[in-house]
Amino acid sequence: MSEHVRTYTAEHVDDEQEEQPSSEELSCPECGGQLATDTEHGETVCADCGLVVEEDEIDRGPEWRAFDSAEKDQKSRVGAPTTNMMHDKGLSTNIGWQNKDAYGRSLSSRQREKMQRLRTWNERFRTRDSKERNLKQALGEIDRMASALGLPDNVRETASVIYRRALDEDLLPGRSIEGVATSSLYAAARQAGTPRSLDEIATVSRVEKDEIARTYRYVVRELKLEIRPADPESYVPRFASDLGLSDEAERRARSLLATAKEQGLHSGKSPVGLAAAAVYAASLLTNEKVTQSEVSDVANISEVTIRNRYHELLEADEGVAMG
Repeated sequence: MSEHVRTYTAEHVDDEQEEQPSSEELSCPECGGQLATDTEHGETVCADCGLVVEEDEIDRGPEWRAFDSAEKDQKSRVGAPTTNMMHDKGLSTNIGWQNKDAYGRSLSSRQREKMQRLRTWNERFRTRDSKERNLKQALGEIDRMASALGLPDNVRETASVIYRRALDEDLLPGRSIEGVATSSLYAAARQAGTPRSLDEIATVSRVEKDEIARTYRYVVRELKLEIRPADPESYVPRFASDLGLSDEAERRARSLLATAKEQGLHSGKSPVGLAAAAVYAASLLTNEKVTQSEVSDVANISEVTIRNRYHELLEADEGVAMG
């Protein structure tokens, strides 16, 4: 008999068999049916013939009961999952800033001084070397800029991973921490399909636009990141939402951009400019009052660019309609 075959009786399980990996698929020793675990009674039974294969099993769940998700979260004694968005991946502890004990009573002056010293030492121990201090500063910058730009958590997580890779591969010498952090966020936003323009990134960053672009190209090349050119359509929902346009206007803008792609008009042109022009043209076609100045402020580009591009988009759309 193969050593990977596990046999059972109702009363006994061999010690050697208990050492087998629990990930193996088990079957009923009588009928070969599928086994099911009854956690309420602590038994493993056959779903087909009802044979009790194991009984009096150890319940490895919590000793408390919860009747809804809020109560479950409140009673749970585990912390948050690990995350790359913190320099220590969220595994360290924090000492709360409230100077109160477990019963909510204020601490004495001597205890407050003691807790302040503990907070100071705790903060020092969290960053043991220069690499951790670097990482802490950079991830703080990424979180600040992502919040200002309204980027979701998955983009922040990706940006944190990109920065960690740049730090591990020694790409930072000769470059600022803020520059590499900003470049990582810019790359992560494009990878996730929620891009922000360089001008938008530069407004929340502490470094100049030229340095961001230069560092971004360097990081992408050295880390071999696969980043597709930004799609103008990915900017449309945000612009339309900021301008308060209807779903119909957003659909027309997407349609105009799709036609422009078929005609090859998007080649060599700024995706942000094309998206802004499509949104403005769509607002005209749906009789929604939006000025070029408002679109310019939302997209952070000049009105001249909008005028030039929206004429091209409308001409391409008319050509397709007539053809």
